[in-house]
Amino acid sequence: MSLWAIIPIKPLRRGKSRLSSVLTEQERENLNHNLLIRSINCLKQVKEIDQIIVVSHDPAALSFSREYGVRTIQENRNTNINNALRKATQAAKAFSASRVLIIPADLPFMMPDDLTDLISKSKSAPEIIINPDRKMYGTNALFINPLGILDYDFGQWSFKKHIEQAERKKIKVEIYNNERLGFDLDLPEDLVLYKERKSTNDLLITKC
Repeated sequence: MSLWAIIPIKPLRRGKSRLSSVLTEQERENLNHNLLIRSINCLKQVKEIDQIIVVSHDPAALSFSREYGVRTIQENRNTNINNALRKATQAAKAFSASRVLIIPADLPFMMPDDLTDLISKSKSAPEIIINPDRKMYGTNALFINPLGILDYDFGQWSFKKHIEQAERKKIKVEIYNNERLGFDLDLPEDLVLYKERKSTNDLLITKC
């Protein structure tokens, strides 16, 4: 059974706008660039993942993603994350993918072993495995087996909404609460915590 990972990402210059009070536009662009590279590298080290798709409106993000050997999908300017993921999922399905793993590009502490362990929790379809953010608010990793059984509902309270939808559809739900996968860089306080955990004042993103 083929497993494809999908990374949705906003244009590098526009992403992480909620960090604009503490980072310049150039710093945010560099941060987004480094986080995306790190995410691709982490996913490529997971042997259970057969292919990776990066979906974005940003030609620059797609261009350097291809340099790392992953597939890319150009999205429309006015789309949203859920439509982008639907488009990427249809592409994966066209190449006979049977399962998908959705991973955002802003998880600075994610490690390949975290993803391997999450995938290992898979038992039998229909099922989802979901890792929330540390506030139990958003969805930081979403494994869907088989592909297409769950409609993407990223945004406000996505963790709760994905679980409620799965329960309505009689889909088995496994909550995988991994601390590293639960940490994302979204708000200024996240950046403070990130620097504290790294014991440094710079924005260097550690290699995966």
